[in-house]
Parts: sequence; C-alpha cells; structure tokens
Amino acid sequence: MYLINFLRKVKRRFLVYLFNINYKPYSQPTIVFESFGGRQISDSPLAIYKELKKTHPEYRLVWVVNKSLATQAEKNGYDYVIRGSFKWVRTIEKAQVWVENARLPQWVRKPDHVKLIQTWHGTPLKKLGLDIENITMPGTTTELYHQNFVKEANRWDVLISPNHYSTDIFRHAFGYQNEIAEIGYPRNDKLANPTETQITELKHKMDIPLDKKVVMYAPTYRDNQFFQKGKYSFKLPFSLKQFQERFGEDTVLLLRMHYLISNAMDISGFEGFAYDVSGYADISELYLVTDLLVTDYSSVFFDYAYLKRPILFYPYDYEVYKDELRGFYLDYQKDLPGEIAYNPTELRDGIERGLAELDMSGNQRFNTFYDRFCKINAGDASKKVSEKIQKII
Repeated sequence: MYLINFLRKVKRRFLVYLFNINYKPYSQPTIVFESFGGRQISDSPLAIYKELKKTHPEYRLVWVVNKSLATQAEKNGYDYVIRGSFKWVRTIEKAQVWVENARLPQWVRKPDHVKLIQTWHGTPLKKLGLDIENITMPGTTTELYHQNFVKEANRWDVLISPNHYSTDIFRHAFGYQNEIAEIGYPRNDKLANPTETQITELKHKMDIPLDKKVVMYAPTYRDNQFFQKGKYSFKLPFSLKQFQERFGEDTVLLLRMHYLISNAMDISGFEGFAYDVSGYADISELYLVTDLLVTDYSSVFFDYAYLKRPILFYPYDYEVYKDELRGFYLDYQKDLPGEIAYNPTELRDGIERGLAELDMSGNQRFNTFYDRFCKINAGDASKKVSEKIQKII
C-alpha cells in the first residue's frame, strides 16, 4: 500500500509539471467533455455532445474518461483520452472549450484560452458549497472545503441553471461571480415532448417487459458512509424479497445509484425483476420508461417531475441527514411534490397508491411544484449551449 501511494504521488507531481507547460491551442476547434470526473459518458455533457456532433461536424469533440470506460468509448465511436494520461493533459490544455458537470481537481490548470462551461448536475435540494456548515467528508475541513469550492467555481466561465431557484442558490452557495445561463438542463431536453413509440423503443432496448409497470429507486450517497475520499458505500434500505413478493407479478424495479457510490448492488436471485441501471449512460431515458420514482434527497425528482408522474420520497434516515449531514433548502415535509415514507411498510404502501395514479397533472400540489421548478424546460437547452460554444469558438 505504501508503494502504491508513493507511486500515485509521483504520478500526480509529474502531471502537475505537465500542466505547467505553455501549450498552444489547436488550430481545429476542439471541445472536451467530461461527466462526473470521467466515470461516465452521460448527463448534460452527452446531450451537448450529440447536438454539436449533429450541427458542427467541423469541430473535434473529445471525451475524457477513466480507463475502465475506454472499451465503451471505442464501441460508440467516441474520440477520447484517458484521464490521468499525458495525452489527457496535452489534449485538454490545447482545447478551446471544456464542458463539465462536476468540480475539477484544484491541480488541473485551466489555461487563459480555455472557456469552461459548467452544466452542474441537478437542482439543489440539499445544501451545497458555502451553505454546508459542517463538512464530514474525508481529506478536508469545513474551511478548506469552502475555500476550494469558491476557487474552483470561479474558474467556470458559464454555469447552466435549470430555474431561477437554482440560480439564486448557485450564486451564494458557490460564491460564483461569472455568467449564469438560466436555460434548463440539456439532459432534460428529451423530456419535453416524449412519445409512446419512443418509450416502447427504450423498453425494448433495456429488455424491460412492455406489460409491466416500472418503479425506479434513485437515492443519493451519504457524506458519512465512505470507503475513501470520493468513494461511498450504500446498502438497500428495504428487502428486495418483500418488494418482489408484493409487486413482482406486474412490476419491475430499476436501481439507479449515485455516481459516487462505489459498491455494486447485489441483485442475484432477482434477475428479471430488479435491474441495476447505475451504469446506464442517459438517465433521461430511464425517466422516460419509469412510471413511479422513489428517491430520498437526490435532486433527480426535480427532473423527473417534468413528466408529471408520481414521486415517492423515502428518507429512512431523515433526522440524521437533516441535522447532522447536509440540511435542505426546501421544507422537506411541506414543499415536495409527493408522499413521504419513513419505513419499508410505508414505502410499499406508498408505491401501491402511486402506481394506481400514474398521471399527476390534476394534482394541485404537484402543479405548484412544477410551475416553480420545471416550467422553463422547452427542450432546446442543448441547442442554446451549442450556440454559445459557437460564439466562443
């Protein structure tokens, strides 16, 4: 272990040295895309990539991926570089635009000629950045975390916001001084006007039976449940067996873990009923096939609400999370667009009620939430970001 850590430090120092070389930008317009630190090829960066691929074939579009995603990138025909390689340093330093959806390490240098478009990855429910009063993450302190967050945020040239609520929070939580484009998230464009044909094709693609309803469980990670810095653990807070016994005849369950959760879900013995879709690239496609969303404190419900389908909240550790970890911007027990279940029995009962009413467009509480957080979505955010990049290039 000592030798491994030593070699990592040596490599880090070498990469820092490479970043300090004065690279000249490529003559060909080059845009670099990275999703969740190279862990995925997904989210708003993927939506923007697809738009630029269609509208600007003259641009070079490059993905930054971890080594484990190299095969996936090649299979899909993506131009890519491996994060942490010499080619990675050289490519991103010579590009004109970076498209990111999460924070970058402080030691990654952003040249003056680079414009960084930060799409971020969700409307905030739980507190962010400077608004977190007590940091329990490994490898940092509250003061240092705040300092680094502000420093990193102000390397962004444009920050994408999904609604005015988020814009206000981003300004003070990130200490952010630069441009905010309040246009909606590109990843949600396809939620604007979905068709039954589109949903059927997606179910075929995912091998989901057409005659069954779909429940998706998409929780967030817990700051105090970590293996090491940047890697968190999670255990399902309900019994798959009991879930299958009650709903298995006409329902399937999708499990979508947060990108920081490192341990795989064990669904052995539940094949055909439970699907681990944590690695599925496009979460918007998962929303489209889902009839009912179950979550806790994740921001996924803000996006899923575009579809006006039922949402059930399962904060089984509510008191701990509220008081000891993050805290919330909204009143969790009053402002959410769905029922709240606090234990497995309430969870199963709530799912049964939700599956009996799949259209929430007639629910006044839901519509109030929709008007505040979702109304901006017109299905053209990717196009607007593409036009902004065209002006930068």
